Amino acid sequence: MRILWVKANKILPVHSGGDIRSFNLLRQLAKSEDVVFFSYYDGAIDREYEKQLEQCLPGAVCVATRKRSSKLARGIDYLARMGNQAPYAVSRFASGKVQQRLHECLLRNPPDVVVCDFLDAAINFPEQWTVPAVLFQHNVESEIWRRHAETAASLGKKQLYKREFHKMLGYERAAVQKFDRVIAVSEHDRALMSRWVDGASIDVVPTGVDLAHFRMDGDSQPVGPLVMFVGAMDWEPNVDGVEHFCSAVWPEIAARIPDARFRIVGRNPDRRVQSCASAKVEVTGSVPSVVEHLKEAAVVIVPLRIAGGTRLKIYEAMAAGKAVVSTTIGAEGLEVHDRKDIWLADEDRAFADAVALLLRDAGLRRGLERAAALQAAKFDWSAVSEAFRQSLENAARIREGSRLSQALA
Repeated sequence: MRILWVKANKILPVHSGGDIRSFNLLRQLAKSEDVVFFSYYDGAIDREYEKQLEQCLPGAVCVATRKRSSKLARGIDYLARMGNQAPYAVSRFASGKVQQRLHECLLRNPPDVVVCDFLDAAINFPEQWTVPAVLFQHNVESEIWRRHAETAASLGKKQLYKREFHKMLGYERAAVQKFDRVIAVSEHDRALMSRWVDGASIDVVPTGVDLAHFRMDGDSQPVGPLVMFVGAMDWEPNVDGVEHFCSAVWPEIAARIPDARFRIVGRNPDRRVQSCASAKVEVTGSVPSVVEHLKEAAVVIVPLRIAGGTRLKIYEAMAAGKAVVSTTIGAEGLEVHDRKDIWLADEDRAFADAVALLLRDAGLRRGLERAAALQAAKFDWSAVSEAFRQSLENAARIREGSRLSQALA
């Protein structure tokens, strides 16, 4: 099967949850299928990126849009696109250069199926296509914007998020209806999108984990009562969750366990995250190995209040044999079981209680760790990619069957 996989933004280095998911699926699919990765990104041509990509995914097609991506340029671009029907999170990726190159790829060597990776890549797809096309929905984007609007602290942000939410809702609904099939990462996301399209056209492929990289080390011990958060610290839901945890939950934990420490591990920490740093709160920024930090943690937290899709970092922490405390939203869509392989808590006091209990009770914590590792072991990328491949095959087969029916009619 020949697969053309289209994605906005660079996929290397692999840091964010979406990039981790896409990269692992691509590598697994490339072992048995003919995969062409179409990567487009802002700025000038990045020879080093394209060289690294060719080594990982030979035959990749790269397009540099040459758009400036500074904060000032982004602000000017946002104002220029305010009148667009499409939300800015999508419209900013529109590029005539990308559209032309994609058209050429579809025309010269038509794939059996094309994958639109994330909703933002859909802006450059043609209005009509002759090959089966699948939308890979890592999140239900409108749901994220809805939650942004609900939790925004300032009136200005609340209004901005509301406007973008309504735009995203309309755009996302139309996109889901336009593609031959949709791949969601959870039953929860499929239920949300089934409001717009027949749920039978939506396949669920769960989040995976690299079990060769994240595994339980029975010999390692946490370095004291260390609480840890792992994730990209320039992603708004992570920033919001960590900032809220530091102000509303962490003081309660620190008061009960004086020697407890909190470590925030993740690239590009926002200034709000940096302001959380103190004698007992460490902000690392980018790190060479997340695994080495996880080994030192006693409890891993996921205090998200805004989310969509599924959090790969939860399965990674679980696979590494770590006790995880998460909000219900943070663990949304994952196959986990409260107080068996994860601890779920939504109220600030309940969250603090759970973390403090697991820090104090080593026996309870070890039981949760073992159960977590066993549960995460079910989701190796090799198994997940097979489900994804089958979904792509179904899309190609259904489109071909439709063509035959039309020809015979």
